[in-house]
Formats: sequence, structure tokens, C-alpha cells
Amino acid sequence: MSNPTRERLVEAARTLFWEQGYTATGIAQILKRADAGSGSLYYFFPTKEDLLLAVLEWYRENLGPAVVEPVFARVSDPIERIFGILDGYRQGLLATGFHRGCPIGNLALELADSHPAARELLAANFSGWRAAIERCLADAAGRLPDPVDRESLALFVLTTMEGAVMLARAYRGIEPYDAAVTQLRDYFDRLLRDGTDWSAPRPSGPAPAAKARPQPRPKSRSRSKHSPSTGKGGSS
Repeated sequence: MSNPTRERLVEAARTLFWEQGYTATGIAQILKRADAGSGSLYYFFPTKEDLLLAVLEWYRENLGPAVVEPVFARVSDPIERIFGILDGYRQGLLATGFHRGCPIGNLALELADSHPAARELLAANFSGWRAAIERCLADAAGRLPDPVDRESLALFVLTTMEGAVMLARAYRGIEPYDAAVTQLRDYFDRLLRDGTDWSAPRPSGPAPAAKARPQPRPKSRSRSKHSPSTGKGGSS
């Protein structure tokens, strides 16, 4: 059974970690945001890292309701669902003025080396995200070429998104994000054109005929009537 105070503490920490990072967030800030006392905090979370792990568990449990399911509810095409999820991150960048980005990506950059327990949950969050993309790819399997490795392609989508978010934040502009997603879209379009059951397969016409190579002129067997020594050779 959930506890309202515990939920407020997790939500306060989640928001503050997203806004300013884990290290920069103090316990006093969390307590103020959650409107909770220190006794309640240490009752549920003996250490700040325990609270971090609870935040990462929240993200893992809410990936579907918060990120995936809203897109799936309004978009039916499995490929377009992938780009719908990516558009959600684009909208998030614009709404926050490029200050927040992906909360899991942010924490991974900050904590993956120093907090092993958190690193495992960060990886689990990334795995859940990739699984959602793989589900879309599986639903579109007949439209993609048979040799496509769905697991690797989902990883490619994830790395494109994370890198694009990072660059948009660094440049304080949406252009890097849009450029990366445009290239990803082009790659998917090429895959779909090569797919086995695509509704409009790329036409395969006859190969263009090779140009005939000019044949060398046969040498004349008769000698010229002009002697080379005269310097008056005839023009052809």
C-alpha cells in the first residue's frame, strides 16, 4: 500500500534531480518541496542514495504510462509510434528551454561511475525504453528487411535520441535534435523501401546497357605513297 508522504518525497526528489542534478540537490530542498519532516525522510529512506534508487524505480515503473502509452493511444502505425516517442522528447526540450533533457540520460552521465547500484537501475531504464522500441519494430516486422536486427536497431534509436538531446541542450537550440531525427527518419525510409511486404516496393528495372567500347581501327597494310623523309604526309 502506497504512503502519501513517501510518494511526495519521491516526487520532490525526482523533480529536483531532473532540474538540477543529484549532487546539487540538498536534503533540505527535498524536504521543503515535499512538505515533509526529516524524520519521515529517514524513516523511508535512510540515505540519499536510497531515495535516488526509489526515483529510478519510479521511472522504470512509469515508462509505459508517462512516455509510451500516450503515444500508442493516438498513433496506430508502429513506425510512427517510434517517431511519436521521439517527438515527446523534442516537445520536452522546447517546453523547458533546453534545460532538462532526458532525466535518465542526465543521471547516467552524472552517476554511472560513482554509484554502482544506481547504474544498474539506469541500465534497466534504458533496457525498458529499448524494449518499447523493439515492440514497435516487431509489429512492423513484415515491412522491414528480413536481416534487420531489431535489438540493435532499437539501441540505435536510443543512442540517436540521447545524443540529440545532449546536443540540443549544449547548443540551446532544437536544430541538432531535428537534424539527428531527420537522418534517423531517412534511414527508416530506406529500410521500409527494402522491406519484404512493403505496400509499394521499390521498382527494379533492367540495368542500363553498358556503352560499347570503340574498336581500334585496323592498320593499313599498304605503305603511304609519300615518303616519310619528305615531310609531306597526307591528311586523313
